[in-house]
Amino acid sequence: MGYHEVGYVCLEELIKAGEEVVAVVTHHDDPNENGWYRSVAELARTHSIPVHTPNDVNKPIFVSSLMALQPDILFSLAFRQIVSPDILAIPPRGCINLHGSLLPKYRGRAPVNWVLVNGETETGATLHYMEAKADRGEIISQRVVTISDTDTAISLHHKMTEASRELFRETWPLKKSGRAPRIPQDHSLSSYFGRRTPADGKIDWVQPARAIYNLIRAVTHPYPGAFTFHNGRKLFVWWGEVCDLQDEVQGQHPGEVIGVDSDEAIVVASGEGALQVISLHLDGEEELGAGEFARRHHIGPGARLGS
Repeated sequence: MGYHEVGYVCLEELIKAGEEVVAVVTHHDDPNENGWYRSVAELARTHSIPVHTPNDVNKPIFVSSLMALQPDILFSLAFRQIVSPDILAIPPRGCINLHGSLLPKYRGRAPVNWVLVNGETETGATLHYMEAKADRGEIISQRVVTISDTDTAISLHHKMTEASRELFRETWPLKKSGRAPRIPQDHSLSSYFGRRTPADGKIDWVQPARAIYNLIRAVTHPYPGAFTFHNGRKLFVWWGEVCDLQDEVQGQHPGEVIGVDSDEAIVVASGEGALQVISLHLDGEEELGAGEFARRHHIGPGARLGS
């Protein structure tokens, strides 16, 4: 059961290893999503592996079809549905999930985005046994991924994909030979985060500039983007940088434009420090560099961004 780049590369590893993949369960490829990741379904079909795309894997009729396949083991690799205990009970050698964080931290949805929002300096991939409650099962193996200060969600996704491939490649022989460890999670160290929606990209200028920067890089292209408002219109901010202007920010309202500097950045006061907005666009218009945007929309010192 897999999707996205992680599902693709791990299926690729099983194929390279010459394993008998009895079926691939995946999601319908959505033409409305930004197509920066490869199709698990296409890879499976290229290698004559049966592909299933049920709307609900937990319907009894589909569970029965999985039982008929008699799989030894089931992998969940960036699959977007929670599987039922009925499915977990099917494979005699268990069900294994690959989660995009260093469990028990960042259980739940969108861990790659959340670690950036929260300014983490490292994350990782975890292979663990599945149980009825998501992301709580015993750990088999983990791989640490360092987060750079300029990582965005897409660059971190690429790092995570390669780490997942390497982790899967190294761990599969251990599982196949019966030597894979089972390490209980310390639930007292756990944290959980829910799924993100486009509305979660709203900028709160009262926050420190660093927190706003982290939000921007967590949801910039190909994600929906961080946004604020200008004259009642939605304004998307696609990139920015923190600048140290403590004295200049004194007495300025959060969201107030301090100026347009020589590097063509719109400098905006925040609750702590200032943010240089570098790339942005008004809803319904083209994306522009900050200098051109400021000239076109007559933005200068004293302009206010926000609700």
